[in-house]
Amino acid sequence: MSGKLQSTAIGELPSGESESTAVPTAVTRLTWALFVASLGVLAGRLLGWWAPTGTAFGLFAVDGLTLLLWVVVTFFGGIVASYSRRYMAGTRGIDRFFGRVLGFVGTVMVLVAADHLLLFAAAWLGMGLAMADLIGHVRGWPQAQAAASLARRYFVGGTALLGVALAVLWWQTGATTVSGAVAAAGSLSSTTVFVVAGALVLAAMVQSALLPFHGWLLGSMTAPTPASALMHAGFVNAGGILLLRFAPVVTAEPSVMLAIVLVGAVSALGGKLLKSVQPDVKRRLGCSTVGQMGFMIMQAGLGFFGAAITHLILHGFYKAYKFLSSGSRIEHTGPKSGSDAGSLGAVGGAVTLLSAVAGGGVFVAITGKGAGLNSGLVLTLVVVVTTLHAARTTIAHTDLPAWARIGAIPLVFLPAIALYGAVYLAVKEVLYGLPIVTAAAELTVGHLLVAAAFLATYAAIESGAYRHSRRLYVALVNAAQPPSTTVLTSTEDYNEY
Repeated sequence: MSGKLQSTAIGELPSGESESTAVPTAVTRLTWALFVASLGVLAGRLLGWWAPTGTAFGLFAVDGLTLLLWVVVTFFGGIVASYSRRYMAGTRGIDRFFGRVLGFVGTVMVLVAADHLLLFAAAWLGMGLAMADLIGHVRGWPQAQAAASLARRYFVGGTALLGVALAVLWWQTGATTVSGAVAAAGSLSSTTVFVVAGALVLAAMVQSALLPFHGWLLGSMTAPTPASALMHAGFVNAGGILLLRFAPVVTAEPSVMLAIVLVGAVSALGGKLLKSVQPDVKRRLGCSTVGQMGFMIMQAGLGFFGAAITHLILHGFYKAYKFLSSGSRIEHTGPKSGSDAGSLGAVGGAVTLLSAVAGGGVFVAITGKGAGLNSGLVLTLVVVVTTLHAARTTIAHTDLPAWARIGAIPLVFLPAIALYGAVYLAVKEVLYGLPIVTAAAELTVGHLLVAAAFLATYAAIESGAYRHSRRLYVALVNAAQPPSTTVLTSTEDYNEY
């Protein structure tokens, strides 16, 4: 269901009334100004004009990750603000909406620069509260308020988990800054590492809507579509950012890293399965985000944090476009034979397999990852599967005949994976100087088992074999149901006609 129907049905102003355009205009211009400034500062750093020299007042530390994410979040914020000026025109509370968008962008900018532990926790909570308010933007809509309340509970719970991790770090290291705490990670006992890393991973899972914490995301469809774009392009990425900031802690125990790979794989596959039983565009996109965040967390668990940041940036562009164009995905035609990705037959399967092998070679050649017997092999597998799926999904929704779509698979996929590899190298360069960007783990039996199970399950999903189980179908439908208080029960709730 389109967010436009939701926002205009209850939030429309009475005839003859209008809100000033001053706030939307000012917010849009300010957000784009922040983007230009962030881009300029990042360019200056890359050109060697300046380099970070410690923390400011013990509160902030601006490094490559900070500058990169400032550019990304202000860009997405500018796109959403520009889009919303027309999309939200004539709705009640438009000034409040733009205020929340600016507040969200500003809070994220503080979060990625925060070095003091209390400031980091406060920004984490503020980011969640701003997003919850955007989810419940329409004040007179009970379902929207229920969805906002649900999201708020999740975000407060996630902040509590983060607070536990930060409190234990402060207690054990005496450091009051993120940089100081991670610098002392080597002195922590195994028990402390398990407690802190466990709390951090759980907080990341809540924020990134990984299974089983995906309920708030599936219940957030009441948010205006521009807010959904900001959520799926930016907000859910915070889990990967958190793991990178505290990489020296989570990488201290190999078993923790393997556990991160496992929870990421479960969400990557689970999100794809949940997507297959969704009836509407926005909820399908939501389940897709659950899966993509699983892929991102897997990459972090393999020790390739630069790859995780690359994934969240590229996924952000993809998902922002998908949400902002979701209205155009509504079709008024019957299903077309042979239009899905699974209908390409044996020839299509062979071409897909050969393209995947070639794509893996391209990724290894560009990045050098996967050339040795370490977790880089699994990284290559994850990147190839993710990119191949995106390419096949895109091709499947074209009107080309089957033979043309089969031939288009390598033509779309191989350049896409080359682009992924190039962006990965660029991101690694920007992140240079962080305590840990890459921490490839020794390949273990656990990694091989996860990879084998992942490939087998993915093949079953792609081939449609899972559809033969009614029990699985019912389980997926039940797992994909958001809380009933957030679901529209009748058209009268959102459309007076």
